[in-house]
Amino acid sequence: MNTSELKKVNVDEVYKNDRDHMIHSWSVQSKLNPMVVNEAEGCYFWDGNGKKYLDMAAQLVNQNIGHQHPKVVKAIKDQADKLCFAAPGFANEARSTLAKLLSEVTPEGINHFFFTNGGADANENAIKIARLATGKWKIISRYRSYHGSTYGAIALTGDPRRPPVEPGMPGVVKVYDPYCYRCTFGKEYGKCNMECVKHIEETIMYENPDTVAAIIVESVTGSNGIFIPPKEYFTQLRALCDKYNILLITDEVMSGFGRTGEWFGIDNFGVLPDIMTMAKGINSGYVPLGAVGVSDEVTKKIYDKNLFCGLTYSGHPLACAAAVATITAYREEKVIENAKAQGELLANFIAEMKEKHRSVGDVRNIGLFGCIELVKNRETKEPIVPWNGSGEAMDRVKKSFMDDGVYMYLRWNYMFIVPPCTISEEEMKEAFLAIDKALTIADGYVEE
Repeated sequence: MNTSELKKVNVDEVYKNDRDHMIHSWSVQSKLNPMVVNEAEGCYFWDGNGKKYLDMAAQLVNQNIGHQHPKVVKAIKDQADKLCFAAPGFANEARSTLAKLLSEVTPEGINHFFFTNGGADANENAIKIARLATGKWKIISRYRSYHGSTYGAIALTGDPRRPPVEPGMPGVVKVYDPYCYRCTFGKEYGKCNMECVKHIEETIMYENPDTVAAIIVESVTGSNGIFIPPKEYFTQLRALCDKYNILLITDEVMSGFGRTGEWFGIDNFGVLPDIMTMAKGINSGYVPLGAVGVSDEVTKKIYDKNLFCGLTYSGHPLACAAAVATITAYREEKVIENAKAQGELLANFIAEMKEKHRSVGDVRNIGLFGCIELVKNRETKEPIVPWNGSGEAMDRVKKSFMDDGVYMYLRWNYMFIVPPCTISEEEMKEAFLAIDKALTIADGYVEE
């Protein structure tokens, strides 16, 4: 798309209306200066003044299919002409077709789906289903996690967005994470005896297994730093759940639909969940949608019970039609395979950056789910800005990216590399140049 082809927008009016009337998420309203976004296509978007940005954040790690995919846009238009809405109690083509398609791409045994509006309420409803199926009520989740901002989902969450809105849903118990770079137990992978799993079993025993309904984990931790667990972590966690009759819920909201180079993050670890949640990449956010996938075994346990889950927009026809088109495009255009291939390119590049730049403490990626962790000192691993904080170093890094027309997801001392799964090698190399330049700036904040 050329700049001359962009539709004109009154930038001043859009901005004024926003600041006069909008309340933005996760923000101090008085300090906001939001960019006016005008149009988007593929891996790029344009601001109101016509400047082009390479979207290396996939907006909120959800534009897996890329912006304005023509097949998805057409599916929404066609569905709007046919049926814009049907109450959840009815069957309709878009809804039932999507459920069948999901059963074909989700892990073995996940064949039943409850549709939601997004990831947070998918996790909320997964908890309801787990409690109904087991007759137990406690839920174990991890400290370095994010499961959504609604009251139940934020209670499941471990990161700093939770405490300001407490008290939350009762019955949630927190455990530590498989964060090998900063192991809570002071161990080194390979010599650790998987203490992070043994800690979970000890917690279960303290809480009484007869009270624990489920363990919910992100298959690959997302916004807290892209923590990729060792394969044996999930093997042992699955065995732990089986031992104590606890359901394993995998949160695939961010790690699903190609992000890790597989359909779902859990596919990388060779275990089967009892329940899985999804959103974001299910239709790349073209219309809000989430889902809870439930195994055949769990479905049997709730089939003759009243399900106390309900949303007016559950299985919204426009959203489902967009998802059907998205999943079809993933398959036909080999988007999942592209994410794996570009992920290999990414792995090589970030390894080079670790060798080249003193500010890089750790690098990790699985598919196009990547993170560069910045430190002041490699020996002490002190973050370049405080955990749950900000500072001049990351402010300058952000400015460098924006000046170069590359939009990155930055949080604390983490630089996330999470572009659309449709990204090309040429576009990846464009981003690499900007990353290399930004890391040179970060190197100036390293303390010997």
